Amino acid sequence: MIHKIGITIGDFNGIGPEIALKAFPSIDYSLSTPILLSPKSVIDFYSEFKASGINFKFITDIKDIENKRVNVLQYDDTSPSPSPGCLTKESGQVAMHSIESAIRLSLKKKLDAMVTLPISKEAVNLAGYKIPGHTEFLAGQTNTRSVLMMLVNDSLRVALTTVHIPISKIASNITFDIIHKKVTILNSSLKSDFGIENPEIAVLGLNPHAGDGGIIGLEEIEIIIPAIKELRSKGLNVSGPFPADGFFGQKLHLKYDAILAMYHDQGLAPFKLMSFGKGVNFTAGLPIIRTSPDHGTAFDIAGNGVADPSSFIEAYQLAIELAHLRKINE
Repeated sequence: MIHKIGITIGDFNGIGPEIALKAFPSIDYSLSTPILLSPKSVIDFYSEFKASGINFKFITDIKDIENKRVNVLQYDDTSPSPSPGCLTKESGQVAMHSIESAIRLSLKKKLDAMVTLPISKEAVNLAGYKIPGHTEFLAGQTNTRSVLMMLVNDSLRVALTTVHIPISKIASNITFDIIHKKVTILNSSLKSDFGIENPEIAVLGLNPHAGDGGIIGLEEIEIIIPAIKELRSKGLNVSGPFPADGFFGQKLHLKYDAILAMYHDQGLAPFKLMSFGKGVNFTAGLPIIRTSPDHGTAFDIAGNGVADPSSFIEAYQLAIELAHLRKINE
């Protein structure tokens, strides 16, 4: 079974094109066919990173893809050539056009999964897309009311209750309903996407020491614990809330199939420390499969040839695995 994996080009002034081109020799073409959605000019600009022996085919229609080749699904491009390390409206426009195309093709079942290369939120906002990030845009474009951002590295899976919001707004966004929704999505994804029959989920607290019995905040007592009790009454294996500061240091994450953190940096800081650049961002709850590397555009090193493709390779491989599981479960 050969799966069609779409790759969005990301911000062409960042490291996305470089890591994709570097990764293509590592792909098992007996399992998948990569389709890079990009203007041809971007691939030409970064051609020095194309490995010899890797065959590219430039197409304008998805029906013309060929297996055992890197297919570049190109579209009209009037933007200037890339300027590595620069923030531009044009790179934001190209990044979003690529994402929109991949979403449409995925919804039409023309792609089995999509892997998104990093975008610059500033660049896409300059281009007129007032979005906080990939996750929220994907949810809106697929008419999905609630999704879950999950970081994956082998058996380590860290999901987030809140994602791209200011620290000052986190507490007001931690509600009984949101925790209930996020754990439910997480539990369902662990079963359907990762094949775990009876998932064990840990929930972190919001406050230091998980509130210390209400001395350092009441969110655990008033919101998080009642949500956990309700979920457990429905048969879900949910534990917590655990103090976040010692959870990973005590290696408690090894006892669970996934961890739900309350906010972005609470979950991603320890995850990235332990993933050694091989983490993958997976959006659970969507009708389509989307993975991405766990890093950003890295404008500071763009175009220098030093970008590491490891996380992209892991994201691509996970996309194949998830596509395979969904196929056999259809």
